[in-house]
Amino acid sequence: MELRQLAYFVAVAEERNFTRAAEKAHVAQPGVSAQIRKLERELGQELLDRSGREVRLTEAGETVLPYARAALAAVEGARLAVDELTGLVRGHVAVGTVTSHNVDLPGLLAGFHDDHPAVEITLTEANSDQLMDELRAGLLDAAIISIGGTAPAGLDIRVVDDQPIVVAVAHDHELAIHQAVSVDTLRERPLISLPRGTGLRTRLDEACAAAGFTPRIAFEASDPGALAQLAARGLGAAILPGAFAEARADELRSIAIDRPALRGRLAFAWRTDGPSSPAGRALVARARATLGGPGSGHTRRAGR
Repeated sequence: MELRQLAYFVAVAEERNFTRAAEKAHVAQPGVSAQIRKLERELGQELLDRSGREVRLTEAGETVLPYARAALAAVEGARLAVDELTGLVRGHVAVGTVTSHNVDLPGLLAGFHDDHPAVEITLTEANSDQLMDELRAGLLDAAIISIGGTAPAGLDIRVVDDQPIVVAVAHDHELAIHQAVSVDTLRERPLISLPRGTGLRTRLDEACAAAGFTPRIAFEASDPGALAQLAARGLGAAILPGAFAEARADELRSIAIDRPALRGRLAFAWRTDGPSSPAGRALVARARATLGGPGSGHTRRAGR
């Protein structure tokens, strides 16, 4: 009995089709059929019912399938264990990030690449909702996301930035005379905000909903710099991270939001059960050791 025979059998069982299974295994279809026939002869039972348009498992096939999967998983586990035992980390790491932040993600990835040059690193950009979905689905190993007061379900986090969310307006705007405004002050005012799905927009929508209204979004853009420019031209009140707005004090007046105070947190996040690959786990370990943040950036789990 050979591992490739078990792998081909599992592929056919999952695809219910020899051609698709062969494509998945990157071999010719006759080779898949021949190897499964050898496996059936060795076991003395047919594992697949080939009589219909769709391949189905026989009773013997149903019995063998979980053992075949377990054998393949055990071999992969042994390979990963050897890799980790010898310190050889290779493979691929998929990282995601929100559009704009002050986290030294390039520094983290460059340091990781120096230590593990054989690992392929990919970086994608999306809003926080999409990144969290891809983390949970295993499409990403880690991501920089914007979060609320608690860790998202199914994810562990290391907070790397925590700052107030403010209203930023042109210096001649009617709100510019205020040091702070309540969320209710924003009712019916034209606001300039990041799109839905971003952490900052989620905090705004939640606060407005609690106050009994839906924010009036006059302008929406994924680039905080564009939001700042629109506000500086007097087109509305931009909702921005405090440090980002204060860095543009020559063009914008930053006004605190209270009753309730809004805060935006950035976090390095990964699945609660951890990345499946040694490379992914090595990146998370490096991030936890090197990325600083408020309160020493302690790791927090969902539900805590």
